[in-house]
Amino acid sequence: MKSLTLRSAAGVVSALAVSAALVPASTAGAETRPGSVDRTTAESFGRIAGVVLTDRTAAIVDGKVEGHATAPSTKKARVSSATARSERSVVASLRERKAKLKALGEAYSAGDTRVAVDRTGVDGKKATVRVTETTQLTYQKIRGDEPGTTGFQAHHELSFTAAGNGAWELTGIKNLDEIPQINAPAPTAPEVKAAAGAGDMPNAPEASVWPFPKRLPKDTKTGLDYKAMADYAEKYWKNYNPDYRAYPLGTGGDCTNFVSQALKAGGWKHAPGKAGDYTKWWYGSDTQSDSWTGVNEWSWFALNSNRVKPLKYVYQMEVGDVLQADFDRDGSKDHTMLVTYRDSLGTPYLTYHSFDTYRRSMLSLSVTLPFTKWYAYRT
Repeated sequence: MKSLTLRSAAGVVSALAVSAALVPASTAGAETRPGSVDRTTAESFGRIAGVVLTDRTAAIVDGKVEGHATAPSTKKARVSSATARSERSVVASLRERKAKLKALGEAYSAGDTRVAVDRTGVDGKKATVRVTETTQLTYQKIRGDEPGTTGFQAHHELSFTAAGNGAWELTGIKNLDEIPQINAPAPTAPEVKAAAGAGDMPNAPEASVWPFPKRLPKDTKTGLDYKAMADYAEKYWKNYNPDYRAYPLGTGGDCTNFVSQALKAGGWKHAPGKAGDYTKWWYGSDTQSDSWTGVNEWSWFALNSNRVKPLKYVYQMEVGDVLQADFDRDGSKDHTMLVTYRDSLGTPYLTYHSFDTYRRSMLSLSVTLPFTKWYAYRT
């Protein structure tokens, strides 16, 4: 959750143009807002989304990708020529990203992308469709001890415009999550902003991505169970723990709430007090401390209490350590993640909420988000 205090591909085009019924996309349970389209059209919207997102996944994978199979066109929906051009550009950039990652030692041997329609809203000649993408990627065994897979759930909003003869055209697609997934378009450089002040709050130093540092093993006498932290995060990365309140996108995000849960599972104790006191950290039956859910407040608490030590390099992180991100480089941190796996080369793999992600490598994060400031904490 963003701080409470500082609120602050040739194949793709032909496939998209030919058919609106290429992907088995679920519409079960989907909500339909005022206005109307028939069920076949609504299903076509989801299948169009599945085509677009599956082809994006195919652009970063060196093997087979599951998710779509050719079927006769329903003629209910299609991709506009402008969106087809845009997707060609996206796919080309993703292929470049794949090549860069592979040159650095990471590749994917298989992929699977599925799409579920969450909501369809129609207003005259405009339709808005929200979908959830679930993608799994299989790591290619380049070094031999990479994790088996990485996965994520992401949320997208598609815009359709009535094109006549009962057909609709996809005119836009945007990601709704606060951190882009590996098959998302490349981000643009953020606007240069004034650094956000934090008064007398303890401030973590930025951690460098390069060079690759000497390993800094964790202290085994802390009394904390780092494996339990990782196990918790990997159990609940997608299926949230019902014992805790969740904070979906639009309400600040669930990232720090999730990491706090994992830290507690590994032995962090409550520090009771006023909710707004950044020196306190706790979760209660009807509320919690700001530091439990706020990105910046968590950092202030963790540093002030000496429960963490800043790391100079992100590749010093071990299982149970925490990584935070400042996407727009304004001095106010935006996102919190937990290391749940580390390979023999020293690459940390992060698991987190908002969007929900399992074992994403630090290498992937740094390549996908080249403008981000990173903050690494030894727990």
